[in-house]
Amino acid sequence: MSMVTKLELRTALGPVYRDVLPYPPRDCTADEIPVIDLAPIFSEELSDRKRVAASIKSAATNNGFFYVKNHGIPEETITQCKQQVFNFMRQPLEKKDLVSSRKYSKYYNGYLGNRQAQISRSESADVRESFGFRYSPELDPDHPMNISEVPDDVRAWIRAEDFVWERTAHLPNFKNDLLAYWGSCLKLARRLVRVFALSLDLEENYWDDKVTHPGADGVFNYYPPRTPEEVENKFVGLGSHTDLQLFTLLWQDTVGGLQILSKEGQWLRAPPIEGTIVVNIGDFMMRLCNDIYKSTVHRVTNESHAERVSMPFFFGLNFNCVEGVVPSCTSESNPAKYEPMSCGNWCQMRFKRERDDFLKNEEAKKAMAPSATVVAA
Repeated sequence: MSMVTKLELRTALGPVYRDVLPYPPRDCTADEIPVIDLAPIFSEELSDRKRVAASIKSAATNNGFFYVKNHGIPEETITQCKQQVFNFMRQPLEKKDLVSSRKYSKYYNGYLGNRQAQISRSESADVRESFGFRYSPELDPDHPMNISEVPDDVRAWIRAEDFVWERTAHLPNFKNDLLAYWGSCLKLARRLVRVFALSLDLEENYWDDKVTHPGADGVFNYYPPRTPEEVENKFVGLGSHTDLQLFTLLWQDTVGGLQILSKEGQWLRAPPIEGTIVVNIGDFMMRLCNDIYKSTVHRVTNESHAERVSMPFFFGLNFNCVEGVVPSCTSESNPAKYEPMSCGNWCQMRFKRERDDFLKNEEAKKAMAPSATVVAA
């Protein structure tokens, strides 16, 4: 059997590497990715919320992934949103290209086609299509407001673009159904960030004023069944990576395909569990807590013969907020490892690196392609 291999990961600060054991993926155990009941976070009793915080701390310091049940997002909201993802993805390509991210977006909104990204340099191009949009204050379910009312320092970081809705208006209820799910995720995330604060021995409201206009990205992934050529060449649906912001909420359908890389270097399958959402720690949270919580490498492969849909929601601080390591995570013997940085700059650095690397690779492929020029003998 082959030796441990090195997996190269793209980060905002350049490549890093992880060891991978030479064993096939296996199902996770309940200790490796636990199920946490969120019902107590809706309680008025602080002791109830602290109990959940303790469970989150245990999971976040282990593999950085956990399932949550009783999360408060209605099943009907999820079902309608999933159907709209299919409605969009099953359109002809020319319809989807009306909202092409590469053609029309400055800020990574819109549609990205199959094999049009490669998030991991160690793996294949991603066999995935996606549609995404960024936070807009007008659509905030807790305090909607016109962008002109947003403070100047925050407004400069708002990344929403209206073309994603204007050019999908032909799909009945598309915007409403996606926003219903997105808004439910945003409400849940604002509750969860208070529980995360408790888990780090901070005041429950520690981040409240820093998530008024947050990083809140809705992304809707469609994974077609792989072709025989893609199976043979071990194409991935979404290559190995870590997430960027504080944490991610992920609804996945019953097809499955999510895998996480354990601390020991073993790939673990995170199978769908009915009624749950997967939560995982992001890079910026790991920075803020001085590496106490783990932003864990994960990937997706659709190994079935069915279409797969997943609906991640990426949550972070207001992009203008410059934050360093939180006070509860440093001491004389454990000083802060990271300088303060804004969540927005952190994200933009990685987004730009990913796009630039992909476009550079595409240009290199074109340069190596056989020339069609006819040369006289």
